[in-house]
Amino acid sequence: MWKGGMRLPPGFRFHPTDEELILHYLKPKLFSFPFPSSIIPHLLLSNSDPWDLSGDLEKEMYFFRTKEPKYPNGKRSNRATNSGYWKATGLDKQIIHNKEGVGMKKTLVFYTGKPPHGSKTDWIMHEYRLLTNTHSQSGVVPLQNWVLCKIFLKKRGATNIDKTKVRNTDSKVVFYDFLSQNKNNTTSSSSDSSGITQISTSTYELDKQHEGNSSCNTSSY
Repeated sequence: MWKGGMRLPPGFRFHPTDEELILHYLKPKLFSFPFPSSIIPHLLLSNSDPWDLSGDLEKEMYFFRTKEPKYPNGKRSNRATNSGYWKATGLDKQIIHNKEGVGMKKTLVFYTGKPPHGSKTDWIMHEYRLLTNTHSQSGVVPLQNWVLCKIFLKKRGATNIDKTKVRNTDSKVVFYDFLSQNKNNTTSSSSDSSGITQISTSTYELDKQHEGNSSCNTSSY
């Protein structure tokens, strides 16, 4: 159970699409409309490191938060926490509904320490915001300081290879020498060839002998 949220039934997983987050959760939040369910709690980002958040750290966690200004009279958001900071990466992605843009998604990565010498972690945040041209039919003015955040721990792939368990790559030299032989070394190649070449030659001779025996057996009839 999330703090400020609701208890989910067994087997239920909250996994909305980007479009659903914008239209069914963020937009009602901004216009003070009713929600489908009170499942997304509020978050004060400056007091919350990602590993201390309430919820299941093995899954995506969703939060509403207000855009805290970094400076009193500035427009930049403060994304610093107790142990580090969130840094934006890449370009913002537009969320489309019925061929129209309804929101934007910003991707951020969490760094421990102080900028610009922080250490990158595997914590990712998607920050959703409503486009300024989105309006309400009732004429209600939206509260533009609210955003919706999805925070999750990126799963690492099996990219680290144990070199002690990998076959020695020196064996490829056999094929390299074979391909790089010139015509002058043709006569000496039979005595210096690898085991693979010798096996291939023996197999060839056995095949020729088998063909000869087959032809003799055929002629006898």
